[in-house]
Amino acid sequence: MLPSFGCRSRLLALFASFVVVGGCASLVPNRDTPPADHPPTIDRAVTEATLLTGYLEMLQRLVQGAPAEQAEILSGARHEFETAPTPSHELRYAMVLATPDHSGTDCAKAQKLLRELIATQETLLPAERAMAFLALKNVDQTLSQRAEIQHLQASTDRSTDRDRAAAANRRLQSEMESAMDENVRLHKELDDAHAKLDAIANIERALSKPKTPGVTPQ
Repeated sequence: MLPSFGCRSRLLALFASFVVVGGCASLVPNRDTPPADHPPTIDRAVTEATLLTGYLEMLQRLVQGAPAEQAEILSGARHEFETAPTPSHELRYAMVLATPDHSGTDCAKAQKLLRELIATQETLLPAERAMAFLALKNVDQTLSQRAEIQHLQASTDRSTDRDRAAAANRRLQSEMESAMDENVRLHKELDDAHAKLDAIANIERALSKPKTPGVTPQ
């Protein structure tokens, strides 16, 4: 069994730490606060913290939700990615596919999407890049463990097949030896029967010889 519970627990914990860091960063006072008559600038830390919170909430719902809710989350993430394949939508869809223990889990596809994102990581926010690297690391580890388990299972199957073949050969050898012993016994019985028949034939020939006249049997 793959340690899926440990994977998702570690994943959620690390994402939670991203949210905390992002939230703390947003609380640092801005020393360059613009005058009141200027439009407010977008606080990047707040934007990243909001994104991370959204990812974390989605993953928590996906892990804890009923199958119907999990299917709904998967369908929504796939629809967003297919209709508007932005880096953020691609990351969200990959995160859903990488999450274990639901019907839509597809680590191989998640790995492909995450590698595409990391290849063009400049299109992601710093926090999203960190999430993509973290998710890819977990997916790589999961696929590596799965491949190792399959290899061990295949080795076990081959070993079992060899044991079965050896047992079949031993059984066949035993049956052949029994058959040879039976043939020896039958040949002996046949030789005994031939000897008895020869003896009977000799007696019959002796009895069938004509008697010589004038000779009295002793």
